[in-house]
Amino acid sequence: MASVTKRLLKELQNIQREPPHDDIITLGPTSDENILQWRAVLRGPSDTPYYGGAFELRISISDQYPIQPPTLTFVTPVCHPNVNFGTGEICLDILKSRWSPAWTLASTCLAVHLLLSDPEPSSPLNCDAANLLRCGDTVGYNSLVSFYTRMYALE
Repeated sequence: MASVTKRLLKELQNIQREPPHDDIITLGPTSDENILQWRAVLRGPSDTPYYGGAFELRISISDQYPIQPPTLTFVTPVCHPNVNFGTGEICLDILKSRWSPAWTLASTCLAVHLLLSDPEPSSPLNCDAANLLRCGDTVGYNSLVSFYTRMYALE
């Protein structure tokens, strides 16, 4: 556990020294008492239907970090092919099979932010959103995402 705490404190120092794109991501522990629970807020990427939204992520870190990946879930409801609308679960390979200890919490949050811009409809957790993209209905997809962004995530 001491090595996990040391790693997380180092990551926190790096974030405080050089915020990771603080115009799009804010990131830090939820309290001083528990370094294993973090919170991030991702701002919707420009040129996407998520623009203008602020999406909160809950980050749970195991005592096996960085050998095991953290668990990231959206707290803010988000309509996205690779996000379960009800649970906030995220389907992203680096959070499962492609995890490497080289990833940090900041770089992992950046990867989730990029996922908002570049969904992968072939591995959906939200079949309705994925089907719109697979059928080539980007107007319908963008309208659906914009609707939910306005409903749940506008700052």
